[in-house]
Amino acid sequence: MGSEPTPKILLLGDIVHAHNTWSSLSSVGDLIRPTATNRTEFLEECRSGKLDGVVAAYRTFDSIKITGLIDEELVNALPSSLVFLAHCGAGYDQVDTHACSARTPPIRVSNVPTAVDDATADVNMFLILGALRNFNVGMHALREGKWRGQPAPVLGHDPQGKVLGILGMGGIGRNLKKKAEVFGMKVVYHNRRQLSEELADGATYVSFEELLGQSDVISLNLPLNKHTRHIISTAEFGKMKDGVVVVNTARGAVMDEEALVQALDSGKVYSAGLDVFEDEPTVHPGLVRNPNVLLVPHMGTWTVETQTAMEEWAIENVRLALETGKLKSPVPEQADL
Repeated sequence: MGSEPTPKILLLGDIVHAHNTWSSLSSVGDLIRPTATNRTEFLEECRSGKLDGVVAAYRTFDSIKITGLIDEELVNALPSSLVFLAHCGAGYDQVDTHACSARTPPIRVSNVPTAVDDATADVNMFLILGALRNFNVGMHALREGKWRGQPAPVLGHDPQGKVLGILGMGGIGRNLKKKAEVFGMKVVYHNRRQLSEELADGATYVSFEELLGQSDVISLNLPLNKHTRHIISTAEFGKMKDGVVVVNTARGAVMDEEALVQALDSGKVYSAGLDVFEDEPTVHPGLVRNPNVLLVPHMGTWTVETQTAMEEWAIENVRLALETGKLKSPVPEQADL
C-alpha cells in the first residue's frame, strides 16, 4: 500500500512575525513558495503543474503584487488539489468568494475577523478626534514654522454629546462604539441586519437614511463588495447634516472620493479622517490639498501585536484545515458550504 503524498502548503506573501508558528506547520505539510513575481508568471506556474499537490494557501494583502486579484480567471487556474485559502486580514475584497464557492471542489476561504478590531478601532477614534478638532491644519502650520498659522484654524468641536453614526457594526464597529462612548458620544448604527440587544449593547439601530441625517460624525466600518461600492456618494452627502465629519477605516471604495472632495470643497463636510483610499497607494489630489482632511496611509493594523495576532490566526486556519478539514473562521459568504 502506498502512503498518501504529503500535502503542500503554499505561502503567498511573507510571514513577518510568526516565523516559529509557520515553521511548525511543517509537521502537517510541505511548506512551499511560488517562484513567480507577477500575475502572468503565477498563472503560468499554476497551469504548468508545479503547484499540484497544494492543499492550502496562506495569503497576505500585499501578495496581490504576485497573484493579482483572486478572481475567476485565477481561481480556475489554481491547482485542483487546493481546497483552503487562508487570508491574513479582516477585509478580503481581493478574493472573489463566489468564484471560489463555484469551483469543483470549492475553495474554502477564511479571514481573521476579530484580531484587527482593537487596532483598527483605535485608528478610527484617532481620526474622529483629529477630524473633529481640526488638528491637521495646526500640525502642518507648526511644521512650517508658522505656529498655528495665519489665519489660525477654525475652532474644532468636542466629541461629547455628538451623534456618531456607525455604518457597519461588525467587530470593528462594535469596538469603536465602546471607545466612542468613553468620549461621551451617542452611537447609532445601520447594518444589513439589526443586531441582537446583546451585540448592539445600547447602540440605537436606525435606517440608512436616518443615519445619514442624524449623525454629527459618520464612520464607515463595512466590508467592500459589489453592494457597498460607493455606498456614500453625492446623493448621500446631500442627506447629511451641514458640517458633518466623515471617517473611513474600511476600504477606500466604499466612498466615492470625487464626491467627498466636492462635499469638502463646498463646506458640506467640515472635515474627514481617512486611513484607506480608492486607488491605493495613489491618493486623490483633492484630498491631499485640503487642509481639513487628516490622512493616514492604511495603518489601521500597523502594530507589532496586531500583525502577530493576525498571522497566528491565519496560520491556525491552515493547521485546522489540514488536521480536521475545517477552518477556524470561514468567511460568512461560505457559511453554508
